[in-house]
Amino acid sequence: MTAPSALVLFSGGQDSTVCLAWALERFAHVETAGFHYGQRHEVELDQRGIIRDAVAKIGDWGARLGPDTMIALPELGRLSETALTREREIAFQESGLPNTFVPGRNLLFLTYAAALAYRRGITTLVGGMCETDFSGYPDCRHATMTAMQEALSLGLDQPLAIETPLMFVNKAGTWALAETIGGAALVDIVIEHSHTCYLGDRTVRHAWGYGCGVCPACQLRANGYAQWRGSTVA
Repeated sequence: MTAPSALVLFSGGQDSTVCLAWALERFAHVETAGFHYGQRHEVELDQRGIIRDAVAKIGDWGARLGPDTMIALPELGRLSETALTREREIAFQESGLPNTFVPGRNLLFLTYAAALAYRRGITTLVGGMCETDFSGYPDCRHATMTAMQEALSLGLDQPLAIETPLMFVNKAGTWALAETIGGAALVDIVIEHSHTCYLGDRTVRHAWGYGCGVCPACQLRANGYAQWRGSTVA
């Protein structure tokens, strides 16, 4: 039986695109929410509408795809002295975390998404958080999602589920999941339209999609693609 509705935290990246498809396979009505916080790679936000239009042409997903909401969080970018919100070289900090970590980002995203879901009568949030193949972000961990689900459910005084279909899936598995859910059509959408590169580079097209090819996000995506295809990174 198809579940009633879900709200997908949709950035326009590879992971959130696969999560959108995952939700469209399982829920009768799916809405999306994006966040503009002054990220260097805000070109991914430009891809969101293109991806939504493309996935709507797969099967009956178009009939299930509902409205999109863009939420502006300028203060997050202003407060975050990180390589995702400033022109600086990507590196690891003394804490062991990469300087692409934006403190509180996913916590804020989930809180705002929960507020929107509450108003829309939606009780399931879907996000691409993953602790198997990620950059060490503590707000991507399963324990963090479990805690947020409990806190938001208590704060809203009604059950709220947080689904993270990629939590224990590496990037090769994410490519495989895309093919399983939407076949070659979805894989092509991920390659041609999704954007993950931290530097916002869409000038170079690789076998796995567009990006600088050297930032951590591109390396994860490229290595995952190569592992999935059983080939050399291109």
